[in-house]
Amino acid sequence: MVDTIVGSRPPDTRVYKDGDEYNEKDTSNFKDSDPPELAEVKELRKGLQQRHIQMIALAGTIGTGLFLGSGRALANAGPAGIFMGYLFMGFLVSGVTLSIGELSSLVPLSGGVIRPAAYFVDPALSFAQGWNVTYQYIISIPAEISAASIIVQFWITVNNGIWVTVFSTILLASNIFLVRIYGEIEFTLAILKVCLIVGMNIMGVVITAGGGPDHKVIGFKYWQDPGPFVQYLNVPGSLGQFMGFWTVFANAAYAYSSIETISMAAAETHAPRRNIPKAAKRVFVRVMLFYVISIFMITLLVPSNDPMLLRSSGTAAQSPFLIAATRAGVSVVPHIINAIVLTSAWSSGNSTLLSGSRILYGLAREGLAPQFLARTSRWGVPYMGVLAIGVWMALAYMSLSATASTVFTWLQDLVACAQIMSWLVICTTYLRFYYAMKKQGISRNRLPWKAPLQPYAAWMTLISLTIILITGGYTTFIHGHWSTETFISAYLDIGIFATFYFGYKAWYRTKIISLDESPVARFVEIAENDPDPPEEPKTKWSIIHILWS
Repeated sequence: MVDTIVGSRPPDTRVYKDGDEYNEKDTSNFKDSDPPELAEVKELRKGLQQRHIQMIALAGTIGTGLFLGSGRALANAGPAGIFMGYLFMGFLVSGVTLSIGELSSLVPLSGGVIRPAAYFVDPALSFAQGWNVTYQYIISIPAEISAASIIVQFWITVNNGIWVTVFSTILLASNIFLVRIYGEIEFTLAILKVCLIVGMNIMGVVITAGGGPDHKVIGFKYWQDPGPFVQYLNVPGSLGQFMGFWTVFANAAYAYSSIETISMAAAETHAPRRNIPKAAKRVFVRVMLFYVISIFMITLLVPSNDPMLLRSSGTAAQSPFLIAATRAGVSVVPHIINAIVLTSAWSSGNSTLLSGSRILYGLAREGLAPQFLARTSRWGVPYMGVLAIGVWMALAYMSLSATASTVFTWLQDLVACAQIMSWLVICTTYLRFYYAMKKQGISRNRLPWKAPLQPYAAWMTLISLTIILITGGYTTFIHGHWSTETFISAYLDIGIFATFYFGYKAWYRTKIISLDESPVARFVEIAENDPDPPEEPKTKWSIIHILWS
């Protein structure tokens, strides 16, 4: 008989397939020819097609971190500083994408790295990561809602509470029903975001080459005046320039946050062992192209000392994209940009709510969260997880007592720290998995997908992000520059994560799983016995299909 690993049940517990129902006691009808399956696949409906998962992976990370947060980074670091910062962070998160892609193609369960962390490292790490990501999503969603309220103020200024209520309600409605509805919404909004970025970059090329209304050639003017770097905190010389460059990493981490979303809804993805690797291989190149090229164009169009970047206006007028269009003297384009940026902010919150609810579902299945969070609706949606995450959208109402831009900045910094911690867990889990396979003599050629550049990519990311995390609040240790807000946002999550990890470890006396005892062989066997069906031949092709085919 073939057993399947389900949740955190003891090793001698088996789950058998009996027709359409799972029966943990009656084994009389089990057939050795039946493919092994993970029990939650029966509960969560596979509503995400290849085009959904590809486009969510591609554009799910493109949101307010690029459209709003990049303005602060440009003002702090200068054109060369922001360009190098986003480029370097892009290389680092490539290690994350490759690692989670390989893990999730072998263990296609909801919740991303939470389940592999329990199997290959330590149940305490799974617990800490699960609740750390939950905390990240709890503050990330109101950050996006606050950003959306900032954007709306470009047209009309009313009480922020109205927009918070409207956007929150739509987010809940999108996630509480069929996951396919979520997939179609994200698919459509992703295409809009891609079109916006492509259009912005084309406009940027035209304007810098002298094709704007004033026919003035800009070229690399702003790289020369006010210069490629900013003297951050007025510190003179190369030290001040380096400090400005280093501050970009927090903005870039927020901008690239949720790049690992490709794995969150693995149990709801058709042919995950084929489609998740596709997304992992392609999303990095595409996001790097969109982000790095867009950031580069911003550096050509907007000077780092532009008053709108330096002044906290509390509206979307701080967005470098809108500043670029306004400086070019184009009257209609800013409205088009703002409309699509608004959908991007909402889309990012939508994607985060889906991921957060699947995290809670995965925790509940592992026995690390209350069991009611594992309840699914008749449509196969973990609705209790959606509601449990959604209730924290009320944090966006903080913008009623402070400017929405200030609230967005606070939440952005908190999310960036939690996101870096999550990436560190992914790399740690992957390395334990990698060396367990090596220790047990299991060839990586037996995996559904063998990611390239491993384990070097994971090691590079792990070491670099650790340094970035530790130095995230370095400015608070400079004489005369203490900031309680900066210190808390940079280091609060480290304390939260440590409390979750060591608290769980002390209470349940868990041990780090040795490389010899790691169940990698069992998961490889499951994958070999239950491969994805062959991919259907393509019947049509068009230029836009290259985004997901």
